[in-house]
Amino acid sequence: MKPAQTGEFRPLPDVNENEREKAIRRVADAVHRMNEAIIRAVDQGVSVELVRVSRYHDGKGNWGDQAIPTVREVTSK
Repeated sequence: MKPAQTGEFRPLPDVNENEREKAIRRVADAVHRMNEAIIRAVDQGVSVELVRVSRYHDGKGNWGDQAIPTVREVTSK
C-alpha cells in the first residue's frame, strides 16, 4: 500500500482478528467509553464508583466480573 497523501482518506488494511481477539477488543472499547462517561459525570459534580455485582463463569475455568455504577451527587448548600 502506498503512503497516503496529506488529507487523503484510505481504507484501513483488513485486520484478520479471530473471535477471541474481537471479544477482547469489544471489552476494551466498552471500558474506554465507560471511562469517558465517568469523566463526564464527575465533571458534572457526581462521584461514581463501580461495584462488582456478579461474576460470570463459562464452566471451563474462565470468568468475568460484572459491575454496576453507584452514584453520589454533591448537594449544594
